Amino acid sequence: MLFDSLLRPALYRLHGGDAEQVHERTVRALGLLSSAPAPVRAALRRTYAADTPVTAFGVRFPGRVGLAAGMDKDGRALHAWPALGFSFVEVGTVTGRAQPGNPRPRLFTLPASDAVINRMGFNNAGAEALAARLARDGTPDVPLGISIGKSKVTPIDEAVADYETSLRALHPFADYVAINVSSPNTPGLRSLQDRDSLTEILAALRDLAPTTPLLVKVAPDLTDAALGELLQVCTDHGVAGVIATNTTLGRDGLADADAAAAAETGGLSGSPLTRRAREVVRFVHTRTGGALPIIGVGGIGGPADAEAMLDAGAALVQLYTALALHGPSVVRSINRSLAAEHARWRDVH
Repeated sequence: MLFDSLLRPALYRLHGGDAEQVHERTVRALGLLSSAPAPVRAALRRTYAADTPVTAFGVRFPGRVGLAAGMDKDGRALHAWPALGFSFVEVGTVTGRAQPGNPRPRLFTLPASDAVINRMGFNNAGAEALAARLARDGTPDVPLGISIGKSKVTPIDEAVADYETSLRALHPFADYVAINVSSPNTPGLRSLQDRDSLTEILAALRDLAPTTPLLVKVAPDLTDAALGELLQVCTDHGVAGVIATNTTLGRDGLADADAAAAAETGGLSGSPLTRRAREVVRFVHTRTGGALPIIGVGGIGGPADAEAMLDAGAALVQLYTALALHGPSVVRSINRSLAAEHARWRDVH
């Protein structure tokens, strides 16, 4: 592919192999596409997208493939993503307070493993800044999800108020809100997946935005018992769906050639996560009897992975690492494949 053989190597050479600089350059360029005339974006969309509508948690999606959180944290390229074939866009994770994230370097590519390790730490301009951008520039013409997390400086016992700050600012713009309690890169955050902490968060957020679908994003590293308990809390508090999964702290499945990068701390994404993410999706679907719609994310590198994720019980899928490593042709190939098999999967209302 042109992206793999020419564009990506050129970007890495230009930025001395700095993965975060490549990411920043890409989002900046897509910001220009986002402001391009609508006919230009529409022409691209006809090339990359497919008409495979589905309804999940009461929201109508034009297709099943979405952009995962992390790629466009601050919503700088909102109108470009549909042009690249995405049927929904999840921005963030954003926090109640603006924060720079963890020290650099904090993003590492593992090309032999088709994977990425990141310890970004929710670097973002804050919920109020994202709300101002959405008010000024408008939302994309596909469903918009907004992922919210806890600010690093906020103590764990004050997490509820921090999530409330973000939700209050952003829920008017969101078709759904993802509650990120599973990133491994904010100290203590994953403890918020525990029954008592998650109960407190969900009760408060449900009261604050009673008509906005709330989804909980879970870690792939939970035991079945812990995941089952989390799902019970979600069911008890009217959660609209689950996003499975976040990145993993595990290092299984990495190639020997990536041993040096594998020693970096942070969450692993990409092909090594494919099997585990699918197992979690299958577990959630089975444990809830299909009552909780699932967005499947983690290690989806092509059509076969996306189809397997949907077969495991996901209603929708999201991409990030495959897009970053291989470009938008991945989105196009998945869309075309799912369009050919559209009747295999049902709506999950």
